[in-house]
Amino acid sequence: MSNNNLHLYEEIMLLALKDEEGTIPFGTMYNFALSGAFVAELLLENRIEIDASKKKKIEVVNDKKMYDPLLDECLNKIDEAKKERRLQTWVSEFASLKGLKHRTAKQLCQRGILKTDEKDVLLIFKKKIYPEINPEPEKRLKSRLENALFSDTMELDPRTVVIIALASKTGLLEHNFDKKELKKRKDRIEKITQGNLAGTATDEAIRAMQAAVIAATTAASTAAVVASS
Repeated sequence: MSNNNLHLYEEIMLLALKDEEGTIPFGTMYNFALSGAFVAELLLENRIEIDASKKKKIEVVNDKKMYDPLLDECLNKIDEAKKERRLQTWVSEFASLKGLKHRTAKQLCQRGILKTDEKDVLLIFKKKIYPEINPEPEKRLKSRLENALFSDTMELDPRTVVIIALASKTGLLEHNFDKKELKKRKDRIEKITQGNLAGTATDEAIRAMQAAVIAATTAASTAAVVASS
């Protein structure tokens, strides 16, 4: 777990939500970033492994509970699957977990970082929103990301690399940082997500994760286009 005691997926949710409105902006694939974060957390905590083949199948190597409802649910699904499945498959499945956004946000509410509220939509129904009430955890997170993105330091912890890798492919970096400045750091971002800044084993997992998220989001976008045509 990170220095401020947040799980990777909770940090992803902080990046996804608008601070004051408590809503997620249109155009982000935040659910795939969350699902990628579930798998990344289980990898970093040595609960699962990616096999060495091109198929990138996942297997459970330690079924000990994480004592986190969402992470334990994901671990149980992998452990109870009748056969090993590819990383991309799990990323897609976890992105569709029931109540994913609300379950994640409510945990951050329990931590005193967000609050639950409602807003009227077209005066017809109410929508749950999650405004930020304690900005400090997100400030610390963004400070870590800024240091990684806008400096040339070679000392990056694996969790920060994972966040950048997931956020860069799901529209969350652009939601939190200036697009022009990010464009200037394109080579740096690629170096972080494709290089060897977090240790060989971790980098391999991150590259596999990023590829899975790209494949899953592409498949989801294609399906949406087909459905609407």
